[in-house]
Amino acid sequence: MTELSFYLARRLALGGGPSFSRFIIRVAVGAVTLSVAVMILAGAIVRGFQREVSGKVFGFWGHLLIKTYQDDVVAGEAPISIRQPFYPNLSAVPGIEHIQVYATKAGIIKTDEEIEGIILKGVGRDFRPDFMQSSLLEGSLIHPSDSLAERKIVISAVTASRLKLKVGDPVLIFFVQEPMRFRRLTVSGIYKTGLEEYDRIYALVDLRLIQRLNNWSEDEVGGFEVFVSDTRRLQALTELVNDQYLGAKLQAFSLRDINPNLFDWLDLQNMNERVIIVLMLLVAVINIVTVLLILILERANMIGILKALGASDWTIRKIFIYHAIYVALVGMLFGNGLGLTLALVQKHFKIITLNEESYYVSVAPISLEPWYILALNAGTLLVCLVTLLLPSYLVTRISPIQVIRFG
Repeated sequence: MTELSFYLARRLALGGGPSFSRFIIRVAVGAVTLSVAVMILAGAIVRGFQREVSGKVFGFWGHLLIKTYQDDVVAGEAPISIRQPFYPNLSAVPGIEHIQVYATKAGIIKTDEEIEGIILKGVGRDFRPDFMQSSLLEGSLIHPSDSLAERKIVISAVTASRLKLKVGDPVLIFFVQEPMRFRRLTVSGIYKTGLEEYDRIYALVDLRLIQRLNNWSEDEVGGFEVFVSDTRRLQALTELVNDQYLGAKLQAFSLRDINPNLFDWLDLQNMNERVIIVLMLLVAVINIVTVLLILILERANMIGILKALGASDWTIRKIFIYHAIYVALVGMLFGNGLGLTLALVQKHFKIITLNEESYYVSVAPISLEPWYILALNAGTLLVCLVTLLLPSYLVTRISPIQVIRFG
């Protein structure tokens, strides 16, 4: 009977039908196409957005920060000895890619006409420059192995614009401490991450500069930045580092704990994606159900004849379910083609632009994940199949005697 149901459904699908039903089927195919395309685009943009923004945050600071409990807002970072059992051996732990030292120090940057507060981030010989190199607009980064690195500074495009600075210009930086100190540095590079709160206040310098300003030894730093290979294991790796590798005076903090507002905002995008998917599924389901009901009503005579010939209700129901699923599959095929095409066009030609100050990215990013697209298609097909079972019950209400008599 399954072969009979499938055969009749195929004949109905390929054989056309009344003009009204053909029009409704085309509308349903168009609705499913649009729904699937929108769902693919929504998922690609949300995932791309989350990946780009979190990648910038992690690229600037690492995924974990190992610091002391003694840090003070006024006094600054308490020094940590670089001679720790976990350094640099922590990079050999599965899931951890790299560990590097850093230190920060607040100062006041002054030019002939302007003055502004700034936080210097010092990097050492183990500095991994990949992210900052990709964010560099002009000039060059600091190379701690360079003997002149202590006299250089890399500032953001925001700072350069406010202070009217360019590569090669000298700047004077004052440090509020006892005794008061200052340093004359040369702008060696200008970067732009797109993260306004970072670009506005941070500049990159040689770690040795901060060590000398703080009267630290060469073995003292402000903390350690740790990079992991899989952000999904971030919390587990944070707990692992705290439990097995750190002493009583140190603690590892994930960037999610340090900057919860940003990551909560990113997680909120998942809710927006779910709302879009639910709404698009409703559009697709309503149209498929409408097609099924119209097909049943238009084929009432056929249903009556099949029943008179001994066909069961379930056999006849499957004919129309298969037909509706065929309509859904055609719409999904076109929807995948449309959605993937639009996503690839955006990815390569960057048509949709955004306000970088508000969204941290200048164009709508795209991340196409095969597993997500497959799951989306499977879920859409499953939802359509389940929701078609109830309206197909209308077949059981059609009496063969009345249909044949009045048909």
